[in-house]
Amino acid sequence: MFQFKWLWHNLKGDRARYIIALCLSVIGSSLTIINPYIGQRIVDTFIAGSDAAQNLRDERGLLIALGLGMIGFSLLRTGLSYFTTLLYERASQNMLYRVRIFLYNKIQGQDMKYYDRNRTGDLMTKMTGDLDMVRHSLAWIIKTIIESLTVFVAAVVYFFFIDAELTLWLLILSPPIFIVAFIFARRVRPMYVDLRERLSQLNTITQENIAGNRVVKAFAREEFEINKFTDKSVNYSEANKKAALVWLDYFPYLEIFSQGFTVILLISGGLLVMDGRITFGEFSAFSALIWGLSNPMRSIGIIINDIQRFFASVTKIMEVYYASPEIANHHNAAVKRRYQGRIQFDNVTFKYDGVTVLENINFKIEPGETIAIMGATGSGKTTLINLIPRFYDAAKGRVLVDGTDVRKLELDELRGNIGVATQDVLLFSDTIDGNIAYGNPDMPEEDVVKFARLAAAHNFIEKMPEGYNTIVGERGVGLSGGQKQRIALARALAVQPPILILDDTTSAVDLETEEHIQKSLRELDFACTKIIIAQRVSTTAEADRIIILENGRIIEEGTHAELLAKRGYYYEVFKLQNEGIGREVNAHGEK
Repeated sequence: MFQFKWLWHNLKGDRARYIIALCLSVIGSSLTIINPYIGQRIVDTFIAGSDAAQNLRDERGLLIALGLGMIGFSLLRTGLSYFTTLLYERASQNMLYRVRIFLYNKIQGQDMKYYDRNRTGDLMTKMTGDLDMVRHSLAWIIKTIIESLTVFVAAVVYFFFIDAELTLWLLILSPPIFIVAFIFARRVRPMYVDLRERLSQLNTITQENIAGNRVVKAFAREEFEINKFTDKSVNYSEANKKAALVWLDYFPYLEIFSQGFTVILLISGGLLVMDGRITFGEFSAFSALIWGLSNPMRSIGIIINDIQRFFASVTKIMEVYYASPEIANHHNAAVKRRYQGRIQFDNVTFKYDGVTVLENINFKIEPGETIAIMGATGSGKTTLINLIPRFYDAAKGRVLVDGTDVRKLELDELRGNIGVATQDVLLFSDTIDGNIAYGNPDMPEEDVVKFARLAAAHNFIEKMPEGYNTIVGERGVGLSGGQKQRIALARALAVQPPILILDDTTSAVDLETEEHIQKSLRELDFACTKIIIAQRVSTTAEADRIIILENGRIIEEGTHAELLAKRGYYYEVFKLQNEGIGREVNAHGEK
């Protein structure tokens, strides 16, 4: 099966260790026939044989040797089992480590569409529970199958060596057991696929609610979220019980057949002993090894359960393992050059899941220019700027940076020349210093302070318990929205990018702080093209040009004064945001 080929491929580096473990499993399981054979010799020679009493007197050394042999082989099998388990664990843990690292790198390399279509909780389940199930399968399920088969085959061979007819009577129960197991496997597999999906939904609900705990508390929706989680938990529990209880439908049949081996042995074996066809010692060997037939049959349901879980988990892992991003970052090792910052949108159209988000977008930005973008919610502003660092690709047209289509640029180089700060700020569980210097971990402390000052963040950072060494907590817990935005702005400025993209980055700061930030952006000591998404006219007024988007199209473009003169969308926003509109309009030479 392809899943097992995938396992073998990922065992590279531990294949020899795993093969040795498999061989030792076969050897160790084969040795199970030794002690029954020794037991047969002891019974026939020293207990039930016609010369048993004389042998006890004359062959005591043999009896002691056989007894020591049983102890020795028991210790040998125990030692082999211990060493074999170590090999299985080492191979499976090494494979788990390699695959987990590979999957994490694979997820990191996916494009934005992948994250749009895959739930965080589902990805977490694949990286944890599914991977551990695969490791468990490699270390224990395959081991159990190999050992059960080996014991079964060794027992059958030994039984045939003693008496073929009795062996055939015992094996008559095997076909119905395998038929029951096959029916059980077909019935239970889709249940485990469904169970895996419900676990993913449960993890997604958990992740979303923990991450959004502030919103939950703000709306006093704790009880609603608890009920929602309870519903998902109940669904998962019911599916788990349903899959587990299916086994009870088949367990009686398998248990009856397994116990049937003993019944057949007692009846057929007893008759053969009475007929003198087999010795009492041979009968005792059959009795001692009958578990080699019954136990594998009895445990076949558990093995099938785990195998079906394995298939459900490995299928989900392989979805990530073989996923290919449409926009691939090959991380080519090349000397990264600094861009001039010239940007052009050449008849760009973008569609998302068949819906047109941007249509026929055309404009140019010269190096060092400041461009403001405004528009109603859903007009395509964020989508437009996401095309510049190539988070998405245009459906038609081209986005050019320094005259080159971004699809022909090396992604590390392109994104290394762009600083981005968004309204929805994500800060890592790290120090403030670490968050600001995220793009350049070797940045000197004085530079961190410098960019914090430019972003109007230095004053409040100094008042924190440990200043720049204060741990901000997950997603910036403990900071206000405006504080987080200023740290994010400092982080974007800290890489001194030739292209700076600010997506409504000052929406949560007061006007005085915004003015300080605007002044800092005008006086940067490095060449920088700035693209600013904003809703405040106070932010856009001093831009070199302002672009107005509506329903994915550019409806207005010009300077602050030019757009006021047009008396369109920008003019209406200006009136809404400013009192004394007549005085302001007259200041720009209008009626």
